[in-house]
Amino acid sequence: MTNPTEIVPGVIFFSYLSAMRKEKVAFLEHNKLILQVSGRFIFETATERISMGRGEMLLIQKNQLGEITKQPLDGEDYQTIVISLKEDMLRKIALEEQIEIGQKYKGPSNILIPGNDFLHAFFQSVLPYVRHPEEKITHAVGMLKVKEAVYLLLNTMPGLRNFLFDFSEPYKMDLEKFMLSNFHYNIPIEKFARLTGRSLAGFKRDFQKLFGMAPRQWLLERRLAEARHLIEKKNKKPSTIYLDLGFESLSHFSHSFKKKFGKAPTEWLV
Repeated sequence: MTNPTEIVPGVIFFSYLSAMRKEKVAFLEHNKLILQVSGRFIFETATERISMGRGEMLLIQKNQLGEITKQPLDGEDYQTIVISLKEDMLRKIALEEQIEIGQKYKGPSNILIPGNDFLHAFFQSVLPYVRHPEEKITHAVGMLKVKEAVYLLLNTMPGLRNFLFDFSEPYKMDLEKFMLSNFHYNIPIEKFARLTGRSLAGFKRDFQKLFGMAPRQWLLERRLAEARHLIEKKNKKPSTIYLDLGFESLSHFSHSFKKKFGKAPTEWLV
């Protein structure tokens, strides 16, 4: 089992796994194009679950919170290629092609891309760099590959133009609904503010008005309440839930839980 290999640092990645792994992805800052070479890829957000297998492709929109499960299947390991479509590159393409976007993209956040020979041939052209890591792909060549991916996506689905070239800031969204759906993600308060379309000061002000306490305090209280529910009502073991609830370590979780409820989390198990 290996961690993702950077083919081009920060831009093109390859993952190979022989055992299942679940990753709390947290904040996805950039658009991402994913080809599933083998095995199964599952992406879950607060509102959506997408699964894809061998040969399928997925485009994931920037500024999302989610969780990824990487699952080898019988007879095949897990392999995937991920291309990060960063905003600076997309802005350059928009300037070169004189692409103007007047409205914020409002379509699906995650799109399965229909397979075609051109896109599959593109991903095949990346595989030699995976199989021969000693032959480092230069940053310039890597950027050309990313640009090629963008043009092929637009050729396959012209409607992706608004998806890819939306450079607007997130709309100010329903703070209560968003936080109740995403409190378990362990990300900085600044990221929560950005995802809800607010400045940090505006986020703290709106949060205090809505919940009657500071964001960090509310997050801790909400996570601990959920932990108690899972332990007391669902008979979940503390060691299996603390990461999913946004705690960085079992010791931190146990200390906070005991301070809040007077007993260690294991003492609540039936």
